[in-house]
Amino acid sequence: MSAVFKQADDGIRAMTPTDLDEVMAIEEAIYNFPWTRGIFRDCLAVGYPCRVLQIEGRLQAYAILSIAAGEAHILTLCVNPESHRRGYGELLLGDIVQLARERRVDSVYLEVRPSNQAAIRLYEKTGFQEIGIRPDYYPDEFGREDALVMALSLGD
Repeated sequence: MSAVFKQADDGIRAMTPTDLDEVMAIEEAIYNFPWTRGIFRDCLAVGYPCRVLQIEGRLQAYAILSIAAGEAHILTLCVNPESHRRGYGELLLGDIVQLARERRVDSVYLEVRPSNQAAIRLYEKTGFQEIGIRPDYYPDEFGREDALVMALSLGD
């Protein structure tokens, strides 16, 4: 996948406040109920690992991880809708899972909409398994949608 990195500033790196315009553009293009700029600022301020993938000088994906008490939680992982099916989500997911390993995390958790079959396939391909359901977790145009809870064990 490194062949996609054509410019010196391409690759995966820490998100900075200057990335938030591009992050918000992707967030608002993908979600009917997007996170606010304030949520992203708060994640940066408290020191959550916030990562971005930049290709040819443009932000293509971002992810935020929360780590505490030997567990990690993927709060968001999002790919620019213009760049779906190019492997960017898998690349960034691999990066944040590796970051969790480096921080000696035992398990990584996430929630995903059951309607997001592409994301579920990506997570399953990476070794995540469904462990439960959170009823009425996500806002939806027709009310609420459940979340599938998935986990990846990193323990030996």
